[in-house]
Amino acid sequence: MASYTFKVNNVSKTVTVPDGNMPLLWVLRDILGLTGTKYGCGIEKCFACTILINGQPEHACVYNVSSAAGKNILTIEALEMGLNDPDLEKVKKVWIEHQVPQCGYCQCGMIMAVTGAIKAGHHGKEILPEIQNICVCGTYQRIREAITDSTAEL
Repeated sequence: MASYTFKVNNVSKTVTVPDGNMPLLWVLRDILGLTGTKYGCGIEKCFACTILINGQPEHACVYNVSSAAGKNILTIEALEMGLNDPDLEKVKKVWIEHQVPQCGYCQCGMIMAVTGAIKAGHHGKEILPEIQNICVCGTYQRIREAITDSTAEL
Protein backbone atom coordinates (compact mmCIF):
# COMPACT_ATOMS: atom_id res chain seq x y z
CA MET A 1 0.00 0.00 0.00
CA ALA A 2 1.21 3.48 -0.83
CA SER A 3 -0.16 6.93 -0.03
CA TYR A 4 -0.24 9.88 -2.40
CA THR A 5 -1.22 13.49 -1.74
CA PHE A 6 -2.46 15.96 -4.33
CA LYS A 7 -5.01 18.74 -4.65
CA VAL A 8 -8.34 18.01 -6.28
CA ASN A 9 -10.48 21.05 -7.00
CA ASN A 10 -8.33 23.06 -4.57
CA VAL A 11 -8.77 20.57 -1.73
CA SER A 12 -5.79 18.59 -0.50
CA LYS A 13 -6.45 14.84 -0.64
CA THR A 14 -4.37 11.88 0.49
CA VAL A 15 -5.27 8.46 -0.83
CA THR A 16 -3.89 5.05 -0.01
CA VAL A 17 -3.90 2.58 -2.86
CA PRO A 18 -2.46 -0.91 -3.36
CA ASP A 19 -0.49 0.12 -6.45
CA GLY A 20 0.90 3.47 -7.62
CA ASN A 21 0.09 2.46 -11.19
CA MET A 22 -3.64 2.56 -10.43
CA PRO A 23 -5.30 4.85 -12.98
CA LEU A 24 -6.24 8.22 -11.53
CA LEU A 25 -9.73 7.73 -12.99
CA TRP A 26 -10.48 5.01 -10.44
CA VAL A 27 -9.03 7.05 -7.58
CA LEU A 28 -11.26 9.99 -8.51
CA ARG A 29 -14.40 7.92 -9.04
CA ASP A 30 -14.12 5.05 -6.57
CA ILE A 31 -12.07 6.47 -3.72
CA LEU A 32 -12.92 10.17 -3.80
CA GLY A 33 -16.48 9.81 -5.16
CA LEU A 34 -15.95 12.33 -7.97
CA THR A 35 -17.98 10.55 -10.63
CA GLY A 36 -18.16 13.44 -13.11
CA THR A 37 -15.02 12.14 -14.77
CA LYS A 38 -16.32 9.38 -17.01
CA TYR A 39 -14.92 6.02 -18.04
CA GLY A 40 -15.21 5.62 -21.77
CA CYS A 41 -12.69 3.27 -23.31
CA GLY A 42 -9.84 2.84 -20.84
CA ILE A 43 -7.23 3.05 -23.61
CA GLU A 44 -6.95 6.81 -24.18
CA LYS A 45 -8.97 6.91 -27.39
CA CYS A 46 -12.30 8.56 -26.50
CA PHE A 47 -11.12 11.19 -23.97
CA ALA A 48 -14.32 11.07 -21.90
CA CYS A 49 -12.02 10.99 -18.86
CA THR A 50 -10.24 14.30 -19.58
CA ILE A 51 -9.28 16.30 -16.50
CA LEU A 52 -6.80 19.11 -15.97
CA ILE A 53 -3.56 18.44 -14.15
CA ASN A 54 -1.60 21.60 -13.42
CA GLY A 55 -3.81 23.27 -16.06
CA GLN A 56 -3.04 20.75 -18.81
CA PRO A 57 -5.59 18.28 -20.22
CA GLU A 58 -4.75 14.71 -19.23
CA HIS A 59 -6.60 11.42 -19.63
CA ALA A 60 -7.38 9.96 -16.22
CA CYS A 61 -7.83 6.42 -17.58
CA VAL A 62 -4.08 6.13 -18.27
CA TYR A 63 -2.61 8.72 -15.86
CA ASN A 64 -1.45 6.82 -12.81
CA VAL A 65 -1.97 8.01 -9.26
CA SER A 66 1.74 8.11 -8.41
CA SER A 67 2.30 10.60 -11.25
CA ALA A 68 -0.41 12.85 -9.77
CA ALA A 69 1.36 13.21 -6.42
CA GLY A 70 1.91 16.84 -5.51
CA LYS A 71 -0.08 18.15 -8.48
CA ASN A 72 -3.25 20.22 -8.85
CA ILE A 73 -6.15 18.34 -10.41
CA LEU A 74 -9.28 20.04 -11.71
CA THR A 75 -12.36 17.94 -12.46
CA ILE A 76 -15.78 18.88 -13.78
CA GLU A 77 -17.04 18.94 -10.18
CA ALA A 78 -15.23 22.28 -9.80
CA LEU A 79 -18.30 23.83 -11.47
CA GLU A 80 -20.57 22.51 -8.72
CA MET A 81 -18.16 23.51 -5.98
CA GLY A 82 -18.12 27.16 -7.01
CA LEU A 83 -14.36 27.33 -7.48
CA ASN A 84 -14.85 30.18 -9.93
CA ASP A 85 -12.25 29.08 -12.42
CA PRO A 86 -12.91 31.79 -15.05
CA ASP A 87 -11.99 29.63 -18.06
CA LEU A 88 -14.14 26.72 -16.91
CA GLU A 89 -17.05 29.07 -16.19
CA LYS A 90 -16.77 30.60 -19.70
CA VAL A 91 -16.89 27.18 -21.33
CA LYS A 92 -19.89 26.21 -19.22
CA LYS A 93 -21.67 29.39 -20.33
CA VAL A 94 -21.19 28.79 -24.08
CA TRP A 95 -22.08 25.11 -23.68
CA ILE A 96 -25.43 26.15 -22.20
CA GLU A 97 -26.02 28.93 -24.74
CA HIS A 98 -25.46 26.52 -27.64
CA GLN A 99 -27.29 23.61 -25.99
CA VAL A 100 -24.34 21.35 -26.74
CA PRO A 101 -25.09 18.16 -24.79
CA GLN A 102 -27.43 15.51 -26.03
CA CYS A 103 -26.90 12.45 -23.81
CA GLY A 104 -24.09 14.34 -22.05
CA TYR A 105 -21.80 11.40 -21.34
CA CYS A 106 -18.78 12.83 -23.16
CA GLN A 107 -19.42 16.42 -22.21
CA CYS A 108 -17.44 16.50 -18.95
CA GLY A 109 -14.29 15.48 -20.79
CA MET A 110 -15.10 17.76 -23.71
CA ILE A 111 -15.56 20.77 -21.42
CA MET A 112 -12.30 20.03 -19.62
CA ALA A 113 -10.43 19.67 -22.94
CA VAL A 114 -11.72 23.04 -24.19
CA THR A 115 -10.89 24.64 -20.84
CA GLY A 116 -7.35 23.26 -21.08
CA ALA A 117 -6.96 24.70 -24.58
CA ILE A 118 -8.05 28.12 -23.33
CA LYS A 119 -5.61 27.90 -20.43
CA ALA A 120 -2.89 27.17 -23.01
CA GLY A 121 -3.75 30.48 -24.70
CA HIS A 122 -5.82 29.15 -27.60
CA HIS A 123 -9.09 30.75 -28.67
CA GLY A 124 -11.93 30.22 -31.12
CA LYS A 125 -11.18 28.15 -34.19
CA GLU A 126 -7.61 27.39 -33.10
CA ILE A 127 -9.10 25.21 -30.33
CA LEU A 128 -10.92 22.90 -32.75
CA PRO A 129 -7.93 20.76 -33.87
CA GLU A 130 -7.01 20.16 -30.22
CA ILE A 131 -10.35 18.59 -29.35
CA GLN A 132 -10.09 14.89 -30.13
CA ASN A 133 -12.89 13.76 -27.80
CA ILE A 134 -15.40 11.33 -29.24
CA CYS A 135 -19.13 12.06 -28.98
CA VAL A 136 -21.31 9.09 -29.85
CA CYS A 137 -24.40 11.31 -30.13
CA GLY A 138 -22.65 13.44 -32.74
CA THR A 139 -23.10 16.92 -31.27
CA TYR A 140 -19.91 18.04 -32.99
CA GLN A 141 -21.69 20.81 -34.90
CA ARG A 142 -22.99 22.35 -31.67
CA ILE A 143 -19.55 21.93 -30.10
CA ARG A 144 -17.92 23.76 -33.03
CA GLU A 145 -20.53 26.50 -32.83
CA ALA A 146 -20.04 26.91 -29.09
CA ILE A 147 -16.31 27.31 -29.62
CA THR A 148 -16.19 29.40 -32.82
CA ASP A 149 -19.38 31.48 -32.59
CA SER A 150 -18.52 32.53 -29.08
CA THR A 151 -14.94 33.61 -29.63
CA ALA A 152 -15.64 36.83 -27.74
CA GLU A 153 -16.93 34.78 -24.81
CA LEU A 154 -13.84 32.58 -24.75
